[in-house]
Amino acid sequence: MTKLTEVHHYFNEILFRLYRGSGKEVEVVPAGKISIVIADDHPLVREGIRKILELEPGIQVVAEAGDGQEAIAMARRHHPDVILIDINMPGLNGIEATKVIRRELPQTGILALTIHDDEEYIIELLKCGVSGYVLKDIGAEELVKAIFQVARGYQVIHPGIAPKVIDYIQKKDLPANSSIGGLPLTPREREILVHVSLGKSNREIARDLYISEKTVKNHLTNIFHKIGVSDRTQAALYALKHGLSGGNLI
Repeated sequence: MTKLTEVHHYFNEILFRLYRGSGKEVEVVPAGKISIVIADDHPLVREGIRKILELEPGIQVVAEAGDGQEAIAMARRHHPDVILIDINMPGLNGIEATKVIRRELPQTGILALTIHDDEEYIIELLKCGVSGYVLKDIGAEELVKAIFQVARGYQVIHPGIAPKVIDYIQKKDLPANSSIGGLPLTPREREILVHVSLGKSNREIARDLYISEKTVKNHLTNIFHKIGVSDRTQAALYALKHGLSGGNLI
């Protein structure tokens, strides 16, 4: 048993004792597994998602929630790696619940799983800090992949809504050589930042823009320096915060 595994087991044992003493129940997640909370107001939907995820050995569903307030309570109790959350739920909706969870549990990845592909919902949730936005017509394999990506700190966006995200960015109508809180970005740097926000790898960006991967890396180095960040996730979040593109717009 590695030192990291020992620490994980020790931490879980402490949590178990704390919640047992408080009369609450908390599910202990084995080391290496991604803990999940499913928040949706339809029991059949939750059951279907749970059955899909239970087939994946690297994932463990620790709780379910039928509304936004319960989603917050389950997030506070279990501190999951990822929470799947719908938008329209009774009482507190998914958007308001996301704001609370993001503020209180910044390390928890939030993946919106919904039927809504309206730009209004997409942009609002992305601004609230979700790590991903996928539609309920997504396949089981794609959903599992999205969960793993969010758990690793990446952003995910459903292919069907990517054009709406880009359209939103274009409608911001910012000057071509605008500054977003730091040094001015060139049009090419802005373009690459958009692609980063859409969760694309350097290879995919190079392919889409017909440039080399080395050129992409050079641009990213300049972008990181100009906006004062150290990695892709920070760059994407920074871009959305300043109304340029979508680290969360993905």
